[in-house]
This record gives sequence, structure tokens and C-alpha cells, in this order.
Amino acid sequence: MNLMERKHNTEKEEYKEKPQGKRESLLQKPFMTTVLLGIIVLLLICIIALAVSLPRRGGSVQTDADSGSQQDIADYVKEQQKNDYVPDTSGEAIIVAPQPLEDRTEADSQSREEDTTSVPKAEDSDKTAVVVDVEDENDVSYSKEFILNEALPYFADNNQAAIWDLAHLRRYVKLSEGLKDTGNYYYTGDVNGSGRPDGKGLAIYEDNSYYYGDWSNGVRSGNGTWFRFYINEKSKRNAMGKYMSHSYAGAWADDLPNGQGAEHYDVDIAKIGGGERLFQNVVGGFVNGLYDGEMFGYTVDRIGNIEEWDGVAEEGKFTLWRDMSSIGECSVWRNKEDHELCLDIDKSENKGQGIQELLKKEQ
Repeated sequence: MNLMERKHNTEKEEYKEKPQGKRESLLQKPFMTTVLLGIIVLLLICIIALAVSLPRRGGSVQTDADSGSQQDIADYVKEQQKNDYVPDTSGEAIIVAPQPLEDRTEADSQSREEDTTSVPKAEDSDKTAVVVDVEDENDVSYSKEFILNEALPYFADNNQAAIWDLAHLRRYVKLSEGLKDTGNYYYTGDVNGSGRPDGKGLAIYEDNSYYYGDWSNGVRSGNGTWFRFYINEKSKRNAMGKYMSHSYAGAWADDLPNGQGAEHYDVDIAKIGGGERLFQNVVGGFVNGLYDGEMFGYTVDRIGNIEEWDGVAEEGKFTLWRDMSSIGECSVWRNKEDHELCLDIDKSENKGQGIQELLKKEQ
């Protein structure tokens, strides 16, 4: 009994194992292995081909985009070169009532001509203002309207680094050159009922000169800053190009510095001679552009050494620290640390000392 049951069970086990053995033999056949390997290789080839093709397509699109951008930039540069033209600015004054700064993008570009009365008290005041309305700031033509609109915010913020950069752009130099010997200057800002500068405003003059600040009935009055930039300019006084710019910031009246203020020069120290000192700053009182009262000066030499000096003047004439008239010289500045050290000028020059570029030429 036991033997029969065991044999019977054995037969069942053998029967169950036969199909499994059959499946294993099928998988082990060579053609099935080849087919599976072929499928796997084909899938790998497809994946690799897809991965390679995607960057190439993207790179083609990017190249096309870059090419289009470069073409757009080239076209823009050519267009700007065409626009970088300032017409002749000589002629009669054009007085245009300016809009407030916040409304400048909606300003009316129409202008009207009107005579103005010059104030014959200073070099720049013997000119006629050209009051310019500000056009749409999206207008990129290099007209006087665009230039004034571009410059005004930087002058209002006293951003001197930006002012320097703007003044040295070709369009600014060209606009200033166009004012040479015309008796005109461009102005944008507040005006009174007669159309004259009155309030806050910016003026552009010949000789790369600018003023921003307070005005009263057509003249500089109140507080303001004047700049002059020596761009490719070699005068007798500045033959070696030592001075790069000149400015004054402080009180004004009757179109000239009047009251407390500070005069400043930007100096290229590399061009200063050995043993030479150049004034960078003069601080103190001014009367009609002349030094007046206690003055404080700061000089620089070729190695950048700064020294401070004292002086006392009355309407452009210095009180002498020591009398050297016997040899025709005047000691007008005294070193703040060493009172035995003085700076001398020729006796004939001890008059009219001040900001000469703002004074009448005959002074």
C-alpha cells in the first residue's frame, strides 16, 4: 500500500515536471536568444539616436536666434549712426514752455520764437537762452530735446560720474560745438510768465559747459552747480592737458557765484611737473565770481600728496602773508601746517582772482 501510493505520487511529480522542462528547452533554443538580443540592440540604437538628435535641433534653433539678434543689433547701430546728427543750432532764440518732469513723456513738441533780454554781467550771461521742451523719451534721435531729456535726471541727482560720462559722448560735444559763437544756450526746466528760466533748470553752453540749479528771471540765482569739461582742449594755461574739468557748486546771484561755495578741478597728476603743485579745490566766499573773505585751498602734486592752504581775499585781491614786492612777488597762500611755507604769484596778478571762466573776458 505504501509502495503503490509512493509510485502513484512519483508519477504525478513526473507529470508536473514535464511541461516545465519543455518551457526551459524552448528558452534555451538559439534562435530565440538571437531575437531577444536583436530587439534589445535595436531599442538601444533608437534611444541613442534620439538623444543625439535633440541637442542638434536645439542648437540649430539657438544659432538661428543668435543670428537674428546680431542682425537686429547691427541694424540698430546703423540706424543710430544715421540719427547721430545735430543740425545747425545758430540763429534766433527758441523759447518753449517746458512741462514738469513727471509729465515730460507727454510734452508738446511745438515751439514758439520770442526775444529775450541778456544780462551783461558774466561771460555765459551774454547769451540768449534756448528753452527746449522735452519730447517723448522713447524718441531716440539725437536731437537737443533728446539730449536734455537724457541728461536732466543725472544733473538733478548730482550723479557726477554719469555727468562726466555723458559730457564726453560725441553727441554732447557736438551739440556744445554747435553753440560756438552763436550767443545761445539750450535750457530746459521751469520758466516764468515771460518764458525766461525761473526755478530749477538745466542749461548747456558752448565749450562743453553746463549749469544745473536755481534761476531767477533768466539768470542763475540761488544754489547751483556749473561744470566745464576740457575735452581735447589745449589752451595756454592748460597746454599739457593737466586739467580735465572745472566746476563750482554753491550760491549764485546775478548769474555769478555770490556767497559760499566750492571750486574744484579734476587734475591728471601724471602730467604734473616735478616740484609743481596744482589747486584741486578752493572753498570760501565769492563776490561776483571773485574770491572774497577767508579762503581754503587744497593742492596736489605728481605723487598725489595733498596739502591745505589758507588765504584772505577781498573782491579778488589777496592780503599778503609776507611782502615780497621788492622782487615783484606776492605770498598769497600760506601752508596750514607750516606757516613759513607760502605760495607766491606775480605782483601784477594779485587782482581779479576768482573763477575766470565765469567772468567777462576783459576782467
